[in-house]
Amino acid sequence: MSPRAKQLIALFVVAAALAGCGRSAEPPRPTVPGAQVEAESVVFPKDSPQLTTLRVVEVQRERESFVRINGRIAWDETRTARVNTPVAGRVVEIRALPGSAVRRGDVLAVISSPDFGQTQSEARRADADLQLAERSLARTRELHQAGVLPLKEMQSAEADFARARSERERTAARERLYGASATIDQQYRLTAPIGGVVVDRRLTPGQEVRPDQGADGPLFVVSDPTRLWITLDVPEILTQEVQLGEAVRISVPALPGEVFSARVEYIADYIDPQTRMVKARAAVDNTARRLKAEMFVTADVEVPPSSALRAPSTAVFLLADAHYAFVEESPARFVRRRIRAEEGTLGFMRVLSGLSPGERVVSDGALLLQQMLAQKATAPKSGGGKGAAPPQAGADAKPAPDAAPEAKTAPRR
Repeated sequence: MSPRAKQLIALFVVAAALAGCGRSAEPPRPTVPGAQVEAESVVFPKDSPQLTTLRVVEVQRERESFVRINGRIAWDETRTARVNTPVAGRVVEIRALPGSAVRRGDVLAVISSPDFGQTQSEARRADADLQLAERSLARTRELHQAGVLPLKEMQSAEADFARARSERERTAARERLYGASATIDQQYRLTAPIGGVVVDRRLTPGQEVRPDQGADGPLFVVSDPTRLWITLDVPEILTQEVQLGEAVRISVPALPGEVFSARVEYIADYIDPQTRMVKARAAVDNTARRLKAEMFVTADVEVPPSSALRAPSTAVFLLADAHYAFVEESPARFVRRRIRAEEGTLGFMRVLSGLSPGERVVSDGALLLQQMLAQKATAPKSGGGKGAAPPQAGADAKPAPDAAPEAKTAPRR
């Protein structure tokens, strides 16, 4: 054998050895067939791992439930008075402290006021002028009847008497408004307009007060704390669930485990454009004085049952302008169905039609199934056989069909 032939045989043996080392001895892997997508259905094999990503729940009829609304406690304005001074002056005495029980007319504070002294002086002067005009009129009438004075003089005296009487009525009314006094002492007495408890005081001895300082807050707040208001911020989607006269259950974080009963007395006729909330008000009995004004509360409002069904918000998605859900017709087979739904309580949708009680819908993974249907609908059709050439761009090329509209799940609330 020639040397050339020996070299060729050696190269062949080395190449065969290298080819044998590169082969893998791995066993063949089992294959799982993919999902079948039909017109409105997605069918998975029973052993498909994609089934583990789907969560299916049963839709049920609505039951009596409660929606929770945030709010705060406020004074009952029908039993509350904010007291300011109508005169300027200096505080010389404070007779009511926060927490003091007062009756209507009780003196809260005494203010030394030159303005009030002028009012007292005008009232006394008007008294004197009226007495003088009355005596002058009587004397003029006697002289007129005796023929000494003409009719004109008597009529002038009557006019003076009428003016003096009007001025006396005006000054007396003003003095009664501020608080009548037998003497001119310039001491204005700030009194309680209603009975109740002094719940706030912004006044100190020696403080200068004026009628125009109301923007800084009232000097005294007198209220009846045995009855309070609950101001509620009702979300726009729950406006139909809160009705006048409806009972609500009040819970206070500061008093865990205690529940107070209240009743809705007022619902605003407009929605706040900034917060999209409706203002509502309930009244609660506070005879035990456990609740305090400005406490934050949560109010549970009962929602009555209806013929609608409850489905998770994640099970309902919006496609174009309609709602849809995927219904489990049989194990591993899911059908897209159009339904009529509206927003319900937090985390749920109210299904008005399209589903029946007991049917099971996909709550997690609905958008995945919708994406599979959309991909099937927009996939280009194959043609021309195994060796067909791809379509060429040109004047005769047709645009691809529009993609299916994007699906969105119902918003969580």
